[in-house]
Amino acid sequence: MGLWDKLMGEFVDVIEWTDNSSDTMVYRFERHGNEIKYGAKLTVRESQVAIFVNEGQVADVLTPGMYVLETQNLPLLSTLQHWDHGFSSPFKAEVYFFNTKQFTNLKWGTRNPVMIRDSEFGGVRIRAFGTYGVRIEDSRKFMQEIMGTDGHFTVDEISDQLRNLIVTRFSSIVASSNIPVLDMAANYEQLGQFVTQKIVPEFAAYGLKLTNILVENISLPTEVEEALDKRTSMGMIGNLDKYLQYQTAQGIGEGGSNSALDMGMGFAVANKMAEVLNKPATATPPPLPDTGWHVAIGQESSGPIGMPQLQQMAQNGQLTAATLVWQAGMANWQAAGETAALRGLFAGQATPPPLPPSAPPHSSE
Repeated sequence: MGLWDKLMGEFVDVIEWTDNSSDTMVYRFERHGNEIKYGAKLTVRESQVAIFVNEGQVADVLTPGMYVLETQNLPLLSTLQHWDHGFSSPFKAEVYFFNTKQFTNLKWGTRNPVMIRDSEFGGVRIRAFGTYGVRIEDSRKFMQEIMGTDGHFTVDEISDQLRNLIVTRFSSIVASSNIPVLDMAANYEQLGQFVTQKIVPEFAAYGLKLTNILVENISLPTEVEEALDKRTSMGMIGNLDKYLQYQTAQGIGEGGSNSALDMGMGFAVANKMAEVLNKPATATPPPLPDTGWHVAIGQESSGPIGMPQLQQMAQNGQLTAATLVWQAGMANWQAAGETAALRGLFAGQATPPPLPPSAPPHSSE
């Protein structure tokens, strides 16, 4: 190696950054006087973006790859530096590396209960928590809106802001979505996807991409959870009446006092109720059909009257063949003597003979 090659070798510059941490989002490449030499080699690895800043102004943005820094590689910087006829060496510029990998398992959660109006329970206070993931999508915007000139920007510096943003938007989205509380509790995945779609634009304004929001838990007030447990018990037992009976047994068992007697009574009644509930219902015969007779005496009707009583009435003369009677199945009232069932009651009744003809008038001479 000659003297010239040795001197040029000392000017060869390598600019790169490898991240040994798990939380660094932006790193500024540090060097004395921020001087970069002609022919310097810049390595931008996968999951990285490099930005050149000249005198406080964002110049060129380089995506993953290896670059030999020349005029054509830095068009904006060349313009800013007035390198019309070639690269000047050395030049001053700041180089920022942006970590574009996904930062996951970031925590979020509601500090205070969120009041929502539920169609089934009315006003309900809920708490929720989970995790989310985020990555830098627009490095220039992220620098302008969030990072500024911070030479070592970590995710902890923005996690509080992002968490507050999620909680605020989550509360308003859930409160206005009219999603029943029970559906939320049973569909965490779908709820997380729904909220993610709604909040993505908020993160995009920071140059970030919200990859997902995971809802790990939605907790309800104790009273609502108890009501759900009771309703589940009701569903296992049967209808509302049985549920109330079950409640009575439970209430006796719990009792105002915690005596063993009360608890014993509760268990005994509950067991008895379980036996009753599990016992098949006994079949009961249907009521007998109405076979009695209705009798019209004067302008009033009476009945139903059985056959023995009708026989007695016929013997007493209260029921005659001309008395109107009615029975279920008949279209109209009918004279008792004209019905086949009652005609026999009047067989012994004497009927008067026909009246004799009137005597001719007596003549006097």
